[in-house]
Amino acid sequence: MVEATQPLVFVIKNEMKKLYISVFLIFSICSAFSQESPTSKIDIDAYIDEFLMEEESLIEMLASFTNFNFLYASVNYNSATYFSGRDVDIDQYNVVPQLTYMHSKGFYGSISGIYYSEFEPNWDVTTITAGYGKSIGKNKLWRYYGSYSYYFYSNDLDNLYNSTINAGLSIRNKKRNLGTQISGSYYFGSELSYQLVSRSFATVNLIKTNKHHLRFRPQLNIITGTQIVDLAGGSIEKLLVANEDLPVDNVILQSSKFGLINTQINIPLLYSTNSFDFEFGFNFNIPSELEGETDPKNTSFFNVGIAYLIDL
Repeated sequence: MVEATQPLVFVIKNEMKKLYISVFLIFSICSAFSQESPTSKIDIDAYIDEFLMEEESLIEMLASFTNFNFLYASVNYNSATYFSGRDVDIDQYNVVPQLTYMHSKGFYGSISGIYYSEFEPNWDVTTITAGYGKSIGKNKLWRYYGSYSYYFYSNDLDNLYNSTINAGLSIRNKKRNLGTQISGSYYFGSELSYQLVSRSFATVNLIKTNKHHLRFRPQLNIITGTQIVDLAGGSIEKLLVANEDLPVDNVILQSSKFGLINTQINIPLLYSTNSFDFEFGFNFNIPSELEGETDPKNTSFFNVGIAYLIDL
């Protein structure tokens, strides 16, 4: 407990320590969503939303004292690569670096990318996102956000999508250990598409002190949309070329009617100490059969992540 004689600056710094312990929720589901959207974009909106779904009371208290902002640098390794949960017969890992900026007033932005071990070039796409979110309601249990993302591809192919508009609404219980988010993304470029995603989580604290925080945080993700196996820019084209040894001009990409694309179960173990955050997770995909597909196989992979929070 903070004594009344301590200055306000001390109070803020003490609460920022708590922020350090919990902020890694921003990247804790990075591996799950980095392989689900129709492009290789990272879903920064989900990370920000998940973090504030549990820590909104802390954020609002700090904001009442003063404005604050921080940078969050993270790297996540995924042991295997699947697109919308589907196996495309290429054995490769991927690495997702990300730098996120967040302001107490609700503004946030990020730059992220994806490195694939077997693609050429290995660095597939860089994504820049800018957005705004705010909690609403009597107890601030509801939260909405909106954002815009733009993609910079490293390949020379005619990529189908170059940007998205994203929006979402989430709710959590008063204890902030259960929550659900519904989000939508509209993709545009040379083609148009959209996705609707439901994400639900539960948090079980195993160890929680001022310096250490260990938690178990299972999550269920349900992905619906108008795509087949990630009709994403150059990535799927390159996968088909690598798999069938066909020139790009002969690759035929096919879209489906709106429907269930993939169901994913994410089971991470999360640990924070001081400004460092660590994660080890297991992910299980249950892709749904869409038009043109026959009995897609279930897939799974492990992810390992590390991150560091920088108070500005």
